[in-house]
Formats: sequence, C-alpha cells, structure tokens
Amino acid sequence: MLKHQATKFEVGKVLAFAVGGLPVLAHAQPWAAGQSYDWLGWVLGLCLAALFVIVALEALYTFRHYAFTLNRLFARQRPIYAGIEQANWPHITVFIAAHNEEAVISGCIEALLNVDYPRDRLTIMPVNDRSTDGTRQIIDSYADRNPGRLQLFHRQDGPPGKAAALADATSIVQAQGQSELIVIFDADYLPGKKIIKQLVAPFLDPEIGAVMGRVVPQNAGVNLLTRLLDLERSGGYQVDQQARYNIGAVAQYGGTVGGIRLSALKEVGGWTPNVLAEDTDLTYRLLLKGWQTAYLGYAECYEEVPESWAVRFRQIGRWAKGHNQVLAKFWQQMVTRKSLTMMERVDGLALLGVFLMSPILLIGWVLALIVTVTGYSINANVNIALLMLLITTGFACVGNFAAFFEVAAAVHLDGHQRRLRLLPLLLTGFVVSMIAVSKATLDGLVLDRLLKRQFKWDKTVRYRQTSPTPLQEATSE
Repeated sequence: MLKHQATKFEVGKVLAFAVGGLPVLAHAQPWAAGQSYDWLGWVLGLCLAALFVIVALEALYTFRHYAFTLNRLFARQRPIYAGIEQANWPHITVFIAAHNEEAVISGCIEALLNVDYPRDRLTIMPVNDRSTDGTRQIIDSYADRNPGRLQLFHRQDGPPGKAAALADATSIVQAQGQSELIVIFDADYLPGKKIIKQLVAPFLDPEIGAVMGRVVPQNAGVNLLTRLLDLERSGGYQVDQQARYNIGAVAQYGGTVGGIRLSALKEVGGWTPNVLAEDTDLTYRLLLKGWQTAYLGYAECYEEVPESWAVRFRQIGRWAKGHNQVLAKFWQQMVTRKSLTMMERVDGLALLGVFLMSPILLIGWVLALIVTVTGYSINANVNIALLMLLITTGFACVGNFAAFFEVAAAVHLDGHQRRLRLLPLLLTGFVVSMIAVSKATLDGLVLDRLLKRQFKWDKTVRYRQTSPTPLQEATSE
C-alpha cells in the first residue's frame, strides 16, 4: 500500500472510531478518585456505540434500496444492446452445468438445440460432473440423435464443485482454440429461442468481459414459497441488478444465464475452484482488472426455485458462505484500488457485505432490547438511550419498507399487480433467510475454522418431471 493510501486509511479508522465512540463517551459516567468504577455503565455505552454503527450500516442499505427503486421507476435506462439482431456472430460454446440432473437436463438440451443462432458457430457442451444417475445416458442419447451438435464431456474425477468442473471444461475449449466466448446455463434452466444472441450481442463491445441475463421462476405457482421467491427474484433482477447497471455500479455475474469472454477469463486467472460462489468471485476479479459486466434484463431464462422451506434454507446458507468467502478475499482491494470509480467502490463494498447484514441486524435487535430494558436502571444517559431507541424504531419502519418498495416497483414494472397481495407475507421469507444466513455466517467465519470442517456441497432438489427420452422409454420396457 502506498504511503498516502495508508495515511487516508488510518485517518478513516480514527474518524470511524470517533463517530462510533460518541455514544460511549456521552453515556459513560466520569471517574473520580475514591469512586467505584461504573462497569455496567460502560457496558451499556458500548452497546449504544455498536447500535449506532449498526443503524448507520442499515441506513446505507436502506438508501441503496430507495436509490435503485427510484432509478428504475423514473431514470433513463440502458438497454443499449437490445436492438442488435444482425451481426458477425462469433463461435461460442454453451456449457450446461450438470450433476445428477436426469429430471431436468433434457429440457435444457432441447431448448438449446432450437435456439436462433448459427449452427456452425454454436457448440453445446453438457458438463456432466460425476453424475451417478441417468444424466450421462440422457446426454449421450441426444448426442446420438443430433450428430455434430453436442460435444461430450463426462467428468469422472478431480476436485468437487461447479467451479472445478467449469475449469476443466474451459481448458478443453481453450485448447481447441475455436470459441471466443462461453455461455453457461444450469441444467434446470429453460433458455428461450433468442437468448443466445441476446447474451452474445454485448461482447461486440470489446470492454465487456461478462454478461448476465434475467432469471425468472417457471414454477412460481406451486405454493406460497415459490410465489414469494418469485417476488424476490423480481425485485432482485428487475430493480436491483438493472439499477446497478444503469448507474455504473457493480453489475453482478450470476453463474448461469450468462456469458464470459475467454480472453478476459484467462487474464483474471481462470476459475477459482476453492470458492463456493465462483460467480461472485469472477465478478470482482473482472472488475478489479478493468473489465465490464453487462446486465440484460430483457434476456430472460426460466429456472426452478425451491418448493420446500428446508431446501430454501440450505440453498441460501450455501450462497451466504460463498459470498462471505469473496468478501474476505476482496474487501481490501475494493478499498485501495485506484482504478475504481467512487460508485464502483461504494456499491462493490455494499454488495460484498450484503450477507453480513442479517447477523448484524440480529445483533442490533438484541442490543436494542438491552438498551430498552436496562437503559433507565444503571445510571444511563436517558437522552442518549431514548435517541438510539427512536432511531432504531424509525429505521425499522422506513428501512424495512425500502425492500418492500423495491419488490412492489418490480412487480409493477413486470405488469403483475395482482401479486402485490402477497407482499406482506414476504416477512416470512425474510425471517427464514435471516436465520439461514446468520447460521451460515457463524459457521463459515467461526465454527468451520475452529472445528476444521470441510464444506459439503448441498445440491438443490429438482422437481420438474420431463417427458422421457427414447432411451429412457426403451430402458423401462
């Protein structure tokens, strides 16, 4: 770190300490000779200081939600690649990430076989990562019936995880030297006919290193959970992602329904197999190397969302662990890297810390309870205690409303106003997610390290039942 950067960082720490310590100093009782030390007073003062910092952090995310929502409702948008329909389309390879996907992979393969893209410039490569069910047989049957359309890659060994499998597949594509881009779908996704051209078009801009499309649940009408997840997805993609791209913040590559320029991937060091969130990891490595990620809200692809709360709990816990790994890896570079704009720096740090906010909010609730219960009984400064209580209460109203406002705006933009009736029930999903993320954060940052536990990948359950392939029908007879 350069000297002047270190000086700025130290000044920032001093200012942060001073601001965060104000409630402690205001609350603490002066010590005089012969007077017993008011330890309880200082403890409450520390609680107030921590609560002050928590409220400030929550206020930052509240402002972020409102800014994104207002941008989507009233500001100029950036569909700058949407009009490209004719071009000198490059040769690409489409990966289908698959591990024990016999229930869904046929739907993805069939959709990709029928996309609107020049056949001589499109290779479909199912990345079958050590499946033990009928996934391999299904892939092979499609390859037999569509000669020259699929390139087979059945991975039998190597380190576990999606990133490791993609790394092996990418090395094959790079060695062949034919494709300039790779596009990735998870096996349960159903790509539309135009989506490949939509995802490839931004790469005509040489500054684009990755693109990300919009994910839409295809099983939203199954039960209450799927309907709530549909609302969350709508808020996240229709408002949050699009607004970040509009204002020049950090558009996030999401690991599926996206494309990557192979030269950019090579420049940043390829895939990182030892992280759980390979998509977020790649987003930040591209950003720090000066590559742009484009978000395409009009490039829609359809997925399965969890249909049970237990599956959802494990899924979001896995996301939280992976995201926090990336936070620990990149937060210092986001603070010190000169090449970043202020918008990229601030939003990038906020995005890195998003999964930490659940345990921080839980801590804030506990501290608010302590201040409320004990604030008048241990010689506390009543004015400070009341002020912090009012700030916390006010934020609970305005801050929580911000996320609901974002979802409501997204539903309005999608033209699905009737779904707004479910908006109050999002509180259920919020509480479940907060508990799951808090548990995953505690495990990932503390317990897994202390107990030296290895992470076990928890595969998301598939629900869709597709029509059998000819091979499956023959096998069953």
